[in-house]
Amino acid sequence: MDERVFFAAAPGYDQNTVDAAVERLFGQLPAAALLAPGKKVLLKPNLLSGTAPEKAVTTHPAVVAAVIRAAKRRGVAACDITVADSPGGPHASGLVKSAWKVSGIAAVCAEEGVNLYTGTASGEAPKAEGAKRRFTLLEPVLAADVIIDLPKCKTHMMTGLSAATKNLFGCIPGLQKAEWHMRCPKKEDFGDMLVDLLLTVKPSFAVLDGIVGHEGNGPSGGSPRPLGFLAAAENLLSMDLALCVMLGLAPESVPYLAAAQRRGLCPASFDPALAAGETALFAPMENFRLPDSWRKMNFSDSAPRAVRWAVPAVEKWVAPRPQIARARCIGCGRCAEICPQHTIEVKNKKARIKPKDCIRCFCCHEVCPVQAIDTKRFFLFKKL
Repeated sequence: MDERVFFAAAPGYDQNTVDAAVERLFGQLPAAALLAPGKKVLLKPNLLSGTAPEKAVTTHPAVVAAVIRAAKRRGVAACDITVADSPGGPHASGLVKSAWKVSGIAAVCAEEGVNLYTGTASGEAPKAEGAKRRFTLLEPVLAADVIIDLPKCKTHMMTGLSAATKNLFGCIPGLQKAEWHMRCPKKEDFGDMLVDLLLTVKPSFAVLDGIVGHEGNGPSGGSPRPLGFLAAAENLLSMDLALCVMLGLAPESVPYLAAAQRRGLCPASFDPALAAGETALFAPMENFRLPDSWRKMNFSDSAPRAVRWAVPAVEKWVAPRPQIARARCIGCGRCAEICPQHTIEVKNKKARIKPKDCIRCFCCHEVCPVQAIDTKRFFLFKKL
C-alpha cells in the first residue's frame, strides 16, 4: 500500500479552484487509477448532521462535486456513482434527506446526476482478515467496487481527531453507532473497533477537505478554521498521522492510531519524506485549538502529583464529561435519543444527564443542534 500523503493548495471553495486541486491530486495518486468505466463508486462524505456548509461540520459540497467530476473524467458513469452516509441519530429516511439538503450535498448530486442514498437498507459484512469484529454496514458500502472516503479535517471530543479513519464510522447505520459506543465504552476499545472497521470497509483512498477545518470542541461544537488545503492518500492511517503533525496531536493519544500501532498497522509517527505533492502545505499549524475535554489516554500521567495515586480508582468521576447548559437547552431530545447508555432524560423541556452511567462518548455533544452541551472538568484538572 502506498504510504504517501499528497497535498494540494485550495484557498477557498470556488468550484473551479477545488476542481483543479482535486485533479492535481488524482493525477499523482496511484489509487485513482482504480476509477474506470463499469466500476461502482461510493463517495462517503462526513454528514454528521444537517448543518450548513459554512459551519465546517460536514464535507463541503464543492469537494464532493469535484471528486464526482474527477471520477467522470476517468470514465465512471454518473449512474454508477453513489453518495452515502449515516448521520448521527436514527437512520430514518426523512432525517437523512433533510441532512443532505441542508449540507448542500443533495443539490450537488442532483446537478451531477449521481445517486444520493437516502434509504435505510444494510447488511452484515464478511469478517475482514486481521479484524476482531464483524459489522453491519450500509448497503451501498457493501455493493461498491471503489470506496472514496471524503472526510473533513476536524477535532473530536472523544478521539481527538476526526479525519480519514474516524469518518468510516458513518458506514454503520443509524443508532447501531450508539450501540458500538456502548460495547466499546473505553477509548482504547473504541479505537480498536475503528481499526477493525477500517479493515472491513477497505476504502480505496481518501480525499480530505482541509480547505476550512473545524477546531476546538469538534466534531460539531467548535469553530471553522481556514486551512487552505486538500489531501489525498491510499493509506488512511498515514493521512491521519500526517494530520497529527499538522494539528499538534501526539499520535499515541488518538485512540484508533494507538490501536493501529499496537497491532503493527502503522508506525509511531509520520515520516515527513512521505509528504508529496505541494509539500509546503505539510507544516505544523500555529495555535490549533484542541477540544476542552482532550487528555492523553493515560489519564493518570496528567493528574496533579498530589492525587496521582488515587486516579485509577476515581478516574470515572474526575475525567471530563458532558454537561447540559440548561439555559441553552431547547428540550428537543436528540441527545437522549442517541445516548448509548440511555443516561439522558428530558423533563420539563430540559435534558438531564445521569453522571453515574455516562461513558463520556460525547455522542450527545455531536448531535445537539444548539450546542447546549459543554464539558465539565474536575476542578483539580482545570489548569492542566
